[in-house]
Amino acid sequence: MKKNQMLLIALLFSSLMSIMAQENKTTIVKTGDAKWWKEAVIYQIYPRSFKDSDGDGIGDIKGIISKLDYLKSLGIDAVWLSPIYDSPNDDNGYDISNYREILKDFGTMADFDLLLKEMHKRNIKLIMDMVVNHSSDEHEWFKQSKSSRDNKYRDYYYWWPAEKGIPPYRWSFFDVNSNAWKYDATTNAYYLHYFSQKQPDLNWNNPTLRKEIYDIMAFWLNKGIDGFRMDAFQFISKDDSFPELPKEIVNNTLEIIKFYGNGPKLHEHIQEMNREVLSKYPDAMTVSEGAGDSPEAAMKFVDPARKELNLAYHFESVDIGNHVREFGLVKYKNIFSKYDEVFKDKGWLSIFVANHDQPRMVSKFGNDSPQFRAVSSKMLSTFVMTMRGTPYNFNGDEIGMVNIRFDNIEDYNDVDTRNKYVQLKNAGGDLKAFLENKKQTSRENGRTPFQWNASANGGFTTGKPWLKVNPNFTTINAESQEKDPNSVLNYYRKLVKVRKASPVLQYGKYTLLDKENPNVFSYTRELDGKKILVLLNFTEKEAAYNLGFSTDKSKIILSNYTKSKSMKINTLRPYEAIILELK
Repeated sequence: MKKNQMLLIALLFSSLMSIMAQENKTTIVKTGDAKWWKEAVIYQIYPRSFKDSDGDGIGDIKGIISKLDYLKSLGIDAVWLSPIYDSPNDDNGYDISNYREILKDFGTMADFDLLLKEMHKRNIKLIMDMVVNHSSDEHEWFKQSKSSRDNKYRDYYYWWPAEKGIPPYRWSFFDVNSNAWKYDATTNAYYLHYFSQKQPDLNWNNPTLRKEIYDIMAFWLNKGIDGFRMDAFQFISKDDSFPELPKEIVNNTLEIIKFYGNGPKLHEHIQEMNREVLSKYPDAMTVSEGAGDSPEAAMKFVDPARKELNLAYHFESVDIGNHVREFGLVKYKNIFSKYDEVFKDKGWLSIFVANHDQPRMVSKFGNDSPQFRAVSSKMLSTFVMTMRGTPYNFNGDEIGMVNIRFDNIEDYNDVDTRNKYVQLKNAGGDLKAFLENKKQTSRENGRTPFQWNASANGGFTTGKPWLKVNPNFTTINAESQEKDPNSVLNYYRKLVKVRKASPVLQYGKYTLLDKENPNVFSYTRELDGKKILVLLNFTEKEAAYNLGFSTDKSKIILSNYTKSKSMKINTLRPYEAIILELK
């Protein structure tokens, strides 16, 4: 080959590589600097309820290990594990007595190390739940703190000396009297607890306490975990002079929560945490529970320029009352659209309709009747997997588990439900109406043991389960759905594959269509000239939609009905979900 021919080929190759690099650079810019946690599908495990390996009725780490191949088969990328640290379990592990030890009910640190190793072997990442707004009152820090006023751990918590009088009112989520101050006679002082009396709030104004927390986080990150979900994290900052609450919010729970979530040094603390810990683990995923009370407030947690956290996990999408049909689909669509508008160019959102603090998604957002349970479950999973943001699935939702609806207060283990019942009883309230409401709204509905098969206790345990198993386990269970190609479980697997194979669904622009339609949620996702349309009927009736363009030539990627429909007819069957590639 002549020298000038070789030179020409080299120039052409160089030009081609330059064009390809520029195209790739353009895509990266459009996708907002691609990260694994933006492309991941997250699966939350509530360990007490997932799988029991030793017959004590409580799910454990070895039980999770035994089901890792099942998790791998789902196609998920990461597990968010609710707390497994040492705890007296006043709030099922969200009251931690030792951040560096594993609760014996769950196993040992050796079990944990094996879990992490086996997960990573299967390319599944592990996100730990970190609870640092408060600890347990059985933590050694608090035991020391309450022992005397001059103890070196005194300022690890908030104390109000009784000689100053009754402290200014602060509302509590779990307290029987809704009072966040608890008197302790040992030092004649009150301590602060936004949650239960056994969950005293940690004093983030103390730099020594903050250093302790950062060391704990580094301990777990050095073990090789892949990130943290930060529980109640918007509440960590408090004005320790405790001024009187503004009069206009005293009797308004939602306004008090907003007040709690706007502490004076909230973002200063998070930025310090980033500098001291997170910046040293650049691939770690960090999620703030309840990030702010608006899209703009949520953005402050995750704006890359602010160097705080990765993902916002706001509550507006689940704080809708008893059921989405009562809230109204138009209002529901507006929640997602307003957040996407703020987050469309930077920051990143979490997309979910269920977790350990919520009832079952099918019972709250779909229809758990035998006729519509499966199809509405598939529809809701389609929604979560096709929105812009990182999708989260709560264990059991992939098989369409539903609310158990307990009849008696004795069936509840939840500190929140039990204390509210006592509070209402003391006030002479309507206990029957309370229990009836909890059948639909209690977070205990989402915590019943996983239904693995049709054997005793749904295959969860050979002993007595810590919480009753839903009696419908004989018909709703993972084993039976494995054999059915059209099951909720196998549809979920298809959805995950579609999501992971599609940069459009992972990063594409979101555009809401047919905005005022009260029955159908429709939107497009678009990236690099490719466009996907998602159609979702949130009702048990046939529903019409108006897109303003024809879908005649579109290609159906996935539908939750086995028999396909003509796209020339602009209606959807009950709870129908369709993902289409637009031509």
